[in-house]
Amino acid sequence: MQTELNKMIAALRDLYTHEDFLFAKDVGERAITHRFAVYLEKQFSGWSVDCNYDRLGERTLHLPRGSIISTDDHLGKSIYPDVVVHQREIPNNLIAVEIRNASNHTAIEHDQQKLKALTDPDIWFAYQIGVLLVLARTNVTTVEIYVGGVLDKMQTAWFTERLKETGPGMPQ
Repeated sequence: MQTELNKMIAALRDLYTHEDFLFAKDVGERAITHRFAVYLEKQFSGWSVDCNYDRLGERTLHLPRGSIISTDDHLGKSIYPDVVVHQREIPNNLIAVEIRNASNHTAIEHDQQKLKALTDPDIWFAYQIGVLLVLARTNVTTVEIYVGGVLDKMQTAWFTERLKETGPGMPQ
């Protein structure tokens, strides 16, 4: 898992190195998400990296009935992870990423619940790793790593420390 997370740090470093304009202008999350996906794709040879991907093979990505996780569509059924690293045809789901601008003051719980659901091994489309990133102009302000449907505090602490050491950094 740390190999994959190190690749995410490299993509974040590239994002902050090359996309200062986006952060300076406080553009929307979708623009930043797209550019992050471009850099992430360079790190994951042999994998597909997609934004707002709502499929599992031929099926639409839906939450199970009775789920308490809120959805992203007007019908209240589908969820769209910001960025995914996966193999479309198999399907083989490696990483789901939710990205937020630090200037976004809406509740973060929707993204947290989505990552819990997306990594839940009891749900048929489980991703191996879920990552929540809150991005400010010069650094990552918040990171959370989800594995097995729960927040993984050890991986979160490891990732946070690696960002401080090698990546765009986090506030001290």
